[in-house]
Amino acid sequence: MSIPLKLIVGLGNPGPKYAETRHNAGVWFLQRVASEYGASFREERRFHGATASIRTDMGDVRLMLPTTYMNESGRAVGAIAHFFRIEPASILICHDEIDLAAGAIKYKVGGGMAGHNGLRDVTRSLAGSQDYARLRIGVGKPDGKDAVVAHVLTKTSRNDRKLIDLCLEEAFRFLPDALSGEWEAAMNGLNGFRAT
Repeated sequence: MSIPLKLIVGLGNPGPKYAETRHNAGVWFLQRVASEYGASFREERRFHGATASIRTDMGDVRLMLPTTYMNESGRAVGAIAHFFRIEPASILICHDEIDLAAGAIKYKVGGGMAGHNGLRDVTRSLAGSQDYARLRIGVGKPDGKDAVVAHVLTKTSRNDRKLIDLCLEEAFRFLPDALSGEWEAAMNGLNGFRAT
């Protein structure tokens, strides 16, 4: 049975200092979604984030940009999911993914967290459930484990940002499938895409 989305979250760090860094790739996608649907974000302190709502064929879907730092993303996701009684299977988390090159992007349902601290905190806030879907936005892998933090907290090159933006455009193209819970169609459509 297909389970439609009720909440889409773009992970990142708040403030202009981090706005263009790789860690905010999930924010970039959600900003695009809001723009395409003509929605505006407004801060809601009770949810530790900025929220918007879009109207789809499957009903209204909430968008959230946490105003917490990445490692505390679960505070925001947990607050809004618990308030509106949204099950993990109806949530899409959009995030940067160092295990994918810039120019690669994938939808995924459930599974591990691959060391992503934002996903780890989201999972904790959902009582350990990993049943939520993810949009994994490739930002490239640095040389060496010690370089990961610096990598995700710096800006992309101009060319990498162009590749990422092409990926976000393609992900938006298959968003209707994701919204309706047709994950096989969303994944089959998007997961072979490579921006050049």
